[in-house]
Amino acid sequence: MIFHRKGAESAEKRRIKYKNFAPSASLRLEKKSQFMVKLLETEKLVTNFYTYEGVVRALNRVSLVVDHGSTFGLVGESGCGKSVTVRSIMRIVPEPGVIEGGKVIVYLDGKNKAAGVDLLQQSEAYMQRLRGERISMIFQEPNAALNPTMSIGDQIAESFLFHQVKQLCAKILKDLESPGCRSVFPLKQLQRALYHTAARRPDAFIIRLLNRIPLLRWWQRRLNAEARARAVEIVAKLGIPNPENIIKQYPHHLSGGMKQRIVIAIALACSPVLLIADEATSNLDVTIQAQILDLLRRLKQEEISSVLLITHDLGVVAETCDRVGVMYAGNLCEVADVKDLFQKPAHPYTQALLAAVPKFSIEDELKSIEGNVPNLVTPPSGCRFHPRCPHAMAVCREAFPEMTEIEQTHLVACYWAATKR
Repeated sequence: MIFHRKGAESAEKRRIKYKNFAPSASLRLEKKSQFMVKLLETEKLVTNFYTYEGVVRALNRVSLVVDHGSTFGLVGESGCGKSVTVRSIMRIVPEPGVIEGGKVIVYLDGKNKAAGVDLLQQSEAYMQRLRGERISMIFQEPNAALNPTMSIGDQIAESFLFHQVKQLCAKILKDLESPGCRSVFPLKQLQRALYHTAARRPDAFIIRLLNRIPLLRWWQRRLNAEARARAVEIVAKLGIPNPENIIKQYPHHLSGGMKQRIVIAIALACSPVLLIADEATSNLDVTIQAQILDLLRRLKQEEISSVLLITHDLGVVAETCDRVGVMYAGNLCEVADVKDLFQKPAHPYTQALLAAVPKFSIEDELKSIEGNVPNLVTPPSGCRFHPRCPHAMAVCREAFPEMTEIEQTHLVACYWAATKR
């Protein structure tokens, strides 16, 4: 009970902070808004799950934009489609899910729209190269993300061995050229030839042949050692004490907070431009949660370009994000700068979410949203929130509301909110 009260007070403090004061993150966004460049854009994304009970319409025309250098928060009740959205972006939707429409466009070079790549049109080989190297994801449950049979060092090194063989080989070649290298001349020449080939073409026939024959895999030892050395560096960079000892441990040796840090280390190994954090703090206590959020903020400033943060905690959103998208039953209801969302919520669902945040006083009645979340096998027609909405109009039951800009950078999918402009 004490834990929940402490968490409620923390969330309410953050909400009051954004109601009364302009947060620094939003001030930065206001100053830079005209210079923002798109990094990720989804256009009318549709994902369905084909089950024995029927077709679950998990995502219904979801459109959002994540800019370079920003933190975009996706918030909503459990089951509203937040995790399905990011899994659709990464193209890792589990069966029986199918991405059936829309676009997922990334602008990895930070240039204009002509340089964008639609991920839904790319091959699986392209996506394997992209995942972990340019776009990384922190999964909700670290125990499911970590392999219990591999040491921490091997799991972090695996990212380097898969995505950065060229860089590892280039470093080894540089070491072989140094005067302090003690390799015998013929062996040194052979090593140079192998690593030079691997640096240029990691999939070359000779490299694949050596990897298939156990007796000839000796050349990989130096490659593995270099990858583990980089694993030590990334663990130390995250502020984890005694990194040389940590990489020798197995997941069951570590606490929940330490496992989450290791998952973050794996995600950041190749310096991605976009980090997707799917409920990265959901199973942690308040103290560890604050440490993880501070770590993500620091890493965003130093290492990565942008963060797409998935959460149901409005306090985390207020503390961390620049822009926020509110989801309900597979639809994106509202998108705004974080200050505008907390000060001037436009969609009735957003207003209800903010009103449901527990207050300091014990006397205050805990508010909830009336009604139940709809069954997505048979979702309501028109706006999916209209059965629970106190401002529902006739048109809400008949037609799906499209996103409308009610103020600059403030978008809402609501007929009632559009009439209030």
